[in-house]
Amino acid sequence: MPMLNEAVDFIKLYYTENKLPKDQLDKRLKEVEKEIMEYGHYTHTSDELAYGAKVAWRNSNKCIGRLFWQSLQVKDQRAITDEEMIFEKLLEHIEFATNNGKIRPTISVFEPQKVRIWNHQLIRYAGYEQGDGSVIGDSDSLTFTRECIKLGWQGNGGQFDVLPLVIQVENREPRFFEIPKAYIKEVPLRHPEFTWFTDLHLKWYAVPMISSMKLEVGGITYEAAPFNGWYMGTEIGARNLADEYRYNLLPVVAEKMGLNTSSNSSLWKDRALVELNTAVLYSFKEDSVSIVDHHTAAQQFKRFEANEESADRKVTGNWTWLIPPLSPATTHIFHKPYDNTKKSPNYSYQNIPY
Repeated sequence: MPMLNEAVDFIKLYYTENKLPKDQLDKRLKEVEKEIMEYGHYTHTSDELAYGAKVAWRNSNKCIGRLFWQSLQVKDQRAITDEEMIFEKLLEHIEFATNNGKIRPTISVFEPQKVRIWNHQLIRYAGYEQGDGSVIGDSDSLTFTRECIKLGWQGNGGQFDVLPLVIQVENREPRFFEIPKAYIKEVPLRHPEFTWFTDLHLKWYAVPMISSMKLEVGGITYEAAPFNGWYMGTEIGARNLADEYRYNLLPVVAEKMGLNTSSNSSLWKDRALVELNTAVLYSFKEDSVSIVDHHTAAQQFKRFEANEESADRKVTGNWTWLIPPLSPATTHIFHKPYDNTKKSPNYSYQNIPY
C-alpha cells in the first residue's frame, strides 16, 4: 500500500532525526497503520507536519537557499475550511512573513483535499493584453488575470496592479478577495549612480510567497500550503524584470545607459542586466528589506552542503535551477554536478485549477 509505505518512511525519519524513543515510534507506527487501514489516510500531528514542511525545504532540489531550512515558521491551519477565515489566515501569513522587511521564512498549511489557492504567489502583479498584442504588467499573469476578471475583479490596468487572492474550498465556487494595501510591502527601485533610474517608475513586492505548489509529506498531499523565503536579487533583476516574456526591461535600461544595442558583441544585454540587478539589491537594502545577492547565496549553499555531509545526508539538486542566471560561472555550483533525484518530503507542482 503506497500511502502506508510512505507514511512509515516519514514517521521513522521524524522519530530518528528528532532522537525520540523507539517505543514511541513503534506506538505511532501502529496508530498510523490502523488509521490508514480504516480511513484510507491518516492525520499528521502538528509537530510531524512542521518537521515535514522543513525537511521538504531541505529536499527542494531547485532551491539555493536551503541553509535556513530549520528556521521555517510553520502555521498549522488545517482546521479552517471557511473562505473568509482562510483569507484572514493568508493575510496573517503575509504580515508575519513580511515582518516590516525583516522577512521570516513561513509556510501556512491548510486541510488536504479541501482547500486550493488559485494564485501562483500570494502577492503578484496582473497582466493585461492590449489590442496590438502588447502587455501592460506581468505577461506571466495574463491567464490568471483573465480568470480574476471573470470572477468579477476589476484591475486598474497598470504595470503593477496586485492581483486578488482566489480561494476555493472543495467543489464550491472560487471566491476572490482584495488584499488591503496595508499588507503589501513594495520596494520602489532606484540606482546608486543613475539618477534617471527613478524615471522608470519600477517597483517590486518584498516577499515571494509561492502558493501554487503542493506539499507532500509521508503520503499526504497538502494542495494549499503557501510558503516563502526571501528573494535572491537575480529572481527580480535577471528574470522577473529582464526576461523577454516578463517585463522585458533590458532594452529600456540599455537605451537609458546610452549603450550600442545594434550588435550583440557590444554586450549591451550583460551591462544592462548588471545595472538592473544593482538597482534591485541597492533598493531593497536601502529600504531594509531582506534580500541576498547570488554570490552570497552560493556561499550559503556551500555551507548547506557541508552541513548535510556532516549529517551523513546526500545533497540532491537541479543544476539548471541552482546556478544563478547572472554570472553563474563565478559560483562553485556551476563547476560541479548534482544528483536530481527527488526525495520525500518535498514540494512539487500541481495542475492549475482553472
